[in-house]
Amino acid sequence: MTKPVQARSFDAIAAAYDAHRPSYPPALFDAVEELAGLPLAGARVADVGAGTGLGTARLYECGARVTAVEPGDGMAEQFRRGLPDVPLVRGDGNNLPLRTGSMDLITYAQAWHWTDPARSIPEARRVLRPGGALALWWNDCDPAVEWLVDQENRMRVFFGVEVPAVPSHEARFRAALPDGLDFRTRQVAWSRRVPIDAHVACLATHSDFLIGDPVEVRDFFDRERALLTALFPDGEVEDAYVVSLAVAHP
Repeated sequence: MTKPVQARSFDAIAAAYDAHRPSYPPALFDAVEELAGLPLAGARVADVGAGTGLGTARLYECGARVTAVEPGDGMAEQFRRGLPDVPLVRGDGNNLPLRTGSMDLITYAQAWHWTDPARSIPEARRVLRPGGALALWWNDCDPAVEWLVDQENRMRVFFGVEVPAVPSHEARFRAALPDGLDFRTRQVAWSRRVPIDAHVACLATHSDFLIGDPVEVRDFFDRERALLTALFPDGEVEDAYVVSLAVAHP
């Protein structure tokens, strides 16, 4: 399945995505301001691949004059329900529907990997004002938490992906960054406590599961739910995350 088709798999589960995917901690946006060298309050920001608006909402709360860019029908519809006061335009990072030099900051929250850097970097350069910044970030499970690493390895086995001998969070983050830009990076750790069912529901919103065999996926989640219930008999887990942030002035 091609990358654009896999990315659009989210449209069918937009409400679940909005309900169960994690948001982002306030410290992340402090780091964005520091590395970008500009305050978010009053800044003209394009949040690209905005999805249901999990990152857009935080930027808006920081006072940014944010415009969301989203290609998917279902995600855009969910976005408009949750953030009716925030402008939304349809498009993607490879062909931004924005004026040249119109933005102080372009952000990609969990979305850069869906772009073609050969197209999305020139587009970012075109849309940013001189001195503007490009910020990319990803929420990932904390590699220092053993049960989360074990779960990620079980997922890798399920998808037929090689399990690394040592958790390689930093290496995977670096590999996701495009060549040719001078990125400054920061990692922000945070956590949230959720019921086991909510944790499993969050896993189920990931695109690899969305395009998998429904029976096999259901069986995987049944096993996972049973395993977690044995590990956490109180019925809740502490989801621990590390947000990896990279900021450049392209």
